[in-house]
Amino acid sequence: MKAKHKITQNLVNTLFIIAAFLMVVLLPSIGYGQERPNIILILADDLGYGDVGFNGSEIPTPRIDDLASKGMIMERYYVAPVCSPTRAGLMTGRYPDRYGLRETVIPPWRDFGVDTAEVFLPEILEMAGYKHRAMIGKWHLGHSKLAYHPLNRGFTHFYGHYNGAIDYFTHKREGELDWHDDFAPSYDKGYATDLLAEEAVDCIKEYNGESPFFMYVAFNAPHSPLQAKEEDLLASGFDKSLPRFSTNKGYGEMGRGNTKKQTYEAMVRALDRGIGQIMDALAEEGILENTIVIFHSDNGPAPGEGGTAGNLRGHKFQEWEGGVRVPAVVYWKGKFDGGKKIDQVMGFVDMFPTLVELAGYKGELNLALDGLSMVSVLEGKEERIERDFYLGCGAMVTQSWKLVLENGGNPGMELKEDLLFNLQNDPYETKNVKKAYEERFLKMKSWIQVYEEIQADQNVPAYHVGKEGFKAPKEWTIQ
Repeated sequence: MKAKHKITQNLVNTLFIIAAFLMVVLLPSIGYGQERPNIILILADDLGYGDVGFNGSEIPTPRIDDLASKGMIMERYYVAPVCSPTRAGLMTGRYPDRYGLRETVIPPWRDFGVDTAEVFLPEILEMAGYKHRAMIGKWHLGHSKLAYHPLNRGFTHFYGHYNGAIDYFTHKREGELDWHDDFAPSYDKGYATDLLAEEAVDCIKEYNGESPFFMYVAFNAPHSPLQAKEEDLLASGFDKSLPRFSTNKGYGEMGRGNTKKQTYEAMVRALDRGIGQIMDALAEEGILENTIVIFHSDNGPAPGEGGTAGNLRGHKFQEWEGGVRVPAVVYWKGKFDGGKKIDQVMGFVDMFPTLVELAGYKGELNLALDGLSMVSVLEGKEERIERDFYLGCGAMVTQSWKLVLENGGNPGMELKEDLLFNLQNDPYETKNVKKAYEERFLKMKSWIQVYEEIQADQNVPAYHVGKEGFKAPKEWTIQ
């Protein structure tokens, strides 16, 4: 980012610290309390648009579907096509291009994290009276310095792992334990999805009644490695007497062997059960009516891992709809009109300003957010907000249109020309109408150009850079 912006951010950060101190002193007289909603943001990992029952999946997801039936389905919810950028945008309300984290994730061997000048969502929620702010699950926003640690980004509790793609049973990545309770290594035994759900339940019970709380529950399921508990495998039709993930014609193509999809389904079953446990805990604690629950995936399904984007084109790593449009639900009993779909174009960077408004924060943000608050739409006060949503790498979507530029920078999409789609008539991106709508094409191209010109002070290198010869620190301890 530019030096001027850094100075502004440092000043804002200083003012935030002073304001936070005053809020602690004045909290009783201000009257912040449990009348403000609890907020639980649940993130799935690599779950495709077509991997939930309410979008037609064959995989049973009864608890997610129940949440969708009682909540509001955000039908046009967009994210980045890979996970670290999505997680960063959720926390900052700003496109990850602004701090060099758009095209790839932060791998284990990378000395990189989200710029510490960026203000994270829990830092604002602290000033809105949220005493407890827990980060549970997969972090993936920097692990090489203590400054990147969740407890130094506004959270008061952390339980989970720094890296992606950990072993679900040993909790290791690159041969070292990556499971932590605050700053310390955790030796808890169990299946990762189960442990994260149990921790979320424990936090709900602990935090209830003290003040409104915020929990960011970032499950690593159903991201690879494909690993599931036996009970869920058996429920998914897994036959222990047959080969695992067989590609032999005598097995896979003839239906005589176990498939990746079966294990993927088993992992989604565990995820669904964990979300159910969270909802049950809210009901048992008597706080379901005063808790906002948001659920969505971080990107589309990984190719060849068993997930699906349904009828949408593409998958993870691509800006096609299947890579960036994900299942999403928001629930607030009695406050949001449940049991319906909204087609408002919105996405990950909008969550920051939306939740800040719902939390009742009245201060000035002065953060140059890219996200827009969607509260008026969620509350039914407006049917729609005009939204031009930048998808990265030369792609943008509006309510009716989508533009993908050939020179946008994503070789995985194998583009040979600029593409304009009318999503109202062609939601599956099959017909290029650029020539018929030249004026619309040029207008959207000019909008994209503004974002394409963003220059960050540093950019995360390509995924493979630094991998050779890397040795993970003991128990992933941050020095």
